Amino acid sequence: MRTFTQRKITTVAAIAAASALLLSGCASGSSADSSSTPTTVSQAEIDKAMETPTTLTFWSWVPIQPEIDLFEAKYPNITVNLVNVGNGDAEFDKIRTALKAGTGAPDVAQMGYQDMPSFRVTDSLLDLTPYGAADLADQYVPWVWNQVSSDSGVFGIPQDSGPMGLLYRSDIYAQAGVTPPTSYDEYTAAAQTIKEKTGSYISNFPSGEPGTILSLLWQAGVKPFTYDGGQNVKIDLTSPEATEVVDYWNNLVKNDLVSVDAEWTDQWYQGLAQGKYASWLTAAWAPLFLEGTAPDTAGNWTATTLPQWKDGDNVSANLGGSANVVLKSTENPIAAYEFAKWINNDPSSTIMLANDQSLFPTTNATLEDPAFVDTTSDFFGGQKVNQLFAEISPTVDTDFDWLPFMSFVGSSFTDTLGKAIADRTDLETGVAAWQQELVDYATQQGFTVEE
Repeated sequence: MRTFTQRKITTVAAIAAASALLLSGCASGSSADSSSTPTTVSQAEIDKAMETPTTLTFWSWVPIQPEIDLFEAKYPNITVNLVNVGNGDAEFDKIRTALKAGTGAPDVAQMGYQDMPSFRVTDSLLDLTPYGAADLADQYVPWVWNQVSSDSGVFGIPQDSGPMGLLYRSDIYAQAGVTPPTSYDEYTAAAQTIKEKTGSYISNFPSGEPGTILSLLWQAGVKPFTYDGGQNVKIDLTSPEATEVVDYWNNLVKNDLVSVDAEWTDQWYQGLAQGKYASWLTAAWAPLFLEGTAPDTAGNWTATTLPQWKDGDNVSANLGGSANVVLKSTENPIAAYEFAKWINNDPSSTIMLANDQSLFPTTNATLEDPAFVDTTSDFFGGQKVNQLFAEISPTVDTDFDWLPFMSFVGSSFTDTLGKAIADRTDLETGVAAWQQELVDYATQQGFTVEE
């Protein structure tokens, strides 16, 4: 994939981030060699590692220095160098180059959930189980924990997430005389009424990247991808369940009831600011993004839950989010793990990530913290938007997987289903072409493919 939504929105949020010199992790002898991972790391080994002067390098596109300062105050013998080498794929390409060269890779890196399998397939991520990571599972929302763990280990500590809801322009909805749709049948009816009475589209169905359609499949319970951590993948974008979702949006696209603008373009930004879109099926990071993108619409937005496919359901999906991973090449696995754990698990850090860096929480404790959930948003008319999304997060389907070549999934989408969306042609034809390109690519790369 070229980029997924989380990478782009994080770039917007990281207002003070700038590229820095590439620093390699180095230290004076601290902890066990990660090339021969121990069965279990003892508390004595942890204490020794955290008391030994050590320098860690952390690659991240988030301005997270305040949380690092807290960590260094807690562990004064550990120095963490924060380096921004680029966002998303720009960072991942540099990691791969450093790993291939055998020098210059960070100890810890920020990585989107969907990107982790591409580093697992090359055995580049440290299994954090021996260091105690599995003991953290109950402290995280179940679906989030499943994004970093599998039967073969724990490969990251969750940092942020993007549970989805519906953000809508209450003024445009009122002008059209419609209420927020609670089902997708109601969504279609509302789309028709809003278009007829206001000229706005109910939403934008983006043609430039696959994040939205994959999230909508996720909400519907569709499992388009599976990966076993080795050489076996399943690709099934054309199952009856997936086809039902694609056909639904096919109807809206062909009947001009949704726009098909590529996201993160001037046209799309203007559409948000000028009322072209009456609502947005999006993630928990979007409310703050809107404040900066469409400030003149303040007070006109309301957040609610996604429409549902079945009566009585209360199911959401995720769009975006990332973890901190420890590279297997690190010379300081204990200190690196303890840093990744502390930053994303200690309450003093997680509340700062949520309130200061606007990273939507992954720990149960932060999602229940009054300092987070009780805040109100003037932009959303005084609504407790954080509380809404905190209630939505546990409703995300816990089982959704990614392929170990999501960069190609994204570029292929643009040429197949994305093009069909942009051209308002048949989406079933587009998704069939997407399916075939992915199967062909996986086969060429040596994977055993189940369809």
